[in-house]
Amino acid sequence: MENITQVHGITKEELFSKLQHIEEKLNLLSKTAQKPKKYSVKELAEHCDVAELTVRNWISEGKIKAERLGRRIFIAENEFQRALTEVKSLKYQRA
Repeated sequence: MENITQVHGITKEELFSKLQHIEEKLNLLSKTAQKPKKYSVKELAEHCDVAELTVRNWISEGKIKAERLGRRIFIAENEFQRALTEVKSLKYQRA
């Protein structure tokens, strides 16, 4: 059996326009609700072109906040970006 819905007071084109607008809003919300990408120590080291030990030192010095999942360590992309901007601001600070 097929369900039928009737809509009064709006044209077919207006209805499709409104539905398309709702769909765009939902897509935007789903993109913003995604979890940030997380890098392993190895991936971040390759990305920065440094040794893994350097990344581990950054974590132990508190320059980058990391999360542990079992024995593995992960760094969120937004945390890494925050650390980069902090280093840049320190670099260009007047003495």
